[in-house]
Amino acid sequence: MLQNIGIPGLILILIISLIVFGPSKLPEIGRAFGNTLREFKSSAKELMSDEKEDSGHSK
Repeated sequence: MLQNIGIPGLILILIISLIVFGPSKLPEIGRAFGNTLREFKSSAKELMSDEKEDSGHSK
């Protein structure tokens, strides 16, 4: 879904978010989104490593 956005779509999203949230809130929202994404990635990596360890011990 997100692979097909492109540059014009990103610019449109940025303009809409500027209108909705205002320029003062945008850095805070970006930071929160980045932290959430980082936490999600680390959790996913942890789950994958746990799954690999479990499959290695069951054989």
